[in-house]
Amino acid sequence: MPDIRIRTQYSVFLVNKPGVLAQVTSALADEKINIVAMTLVDSQEHGVLRFVTDDGDHVRQALAQLNLPTTETEVLCVELPNRPGALAGIAGLMGKNHININYAYVTSGSPGGHTIGVFKVADLKKAMKLLHETGGKHREPSIRRVPSRR
Repeated sequence: MPDIRIRTQYSVFLVNKPGVLAQVTSALADEKINIVAMTLVDSQEHGVLRFVTDDGDHVRQALAQLNLPTTETEVLCVELPNRPGALAGIAGLMGKNHININYAYVTSGSPGGHTIGVFKVADLKKAMKLLHETGGKHREPSIRRVPSRR
């Protein structure tokens, strides 16, 4: 069964200017905090850095020193095989069971290894229960092409 757990995701709002991302990542590095997964999206005014770590208490301390707007959110982290269709399987399973995925991102994994999918879902408890019951497995019915008759 894949590793499935709820983790805290930190969202840090960054001004779009050189060196701001370096400030945040350096503060985390100084505290020996390893980033498990991250994504950075931008708009004209600011960027939003979202990341997951294994060490919440030290993250809060490091970020407090930077005085940047920060929020915390519970997200679902799922270990996935690094192969085509792994993400589609989780997305299909959630969709089939009417669980909305607000957003998602994944780590890069080594070929043949594993990656971690981070999912912000509408119903965390239902998603956890579903993934534990199914082992994270989902298969779409096979669609066979019927040869055309001319």
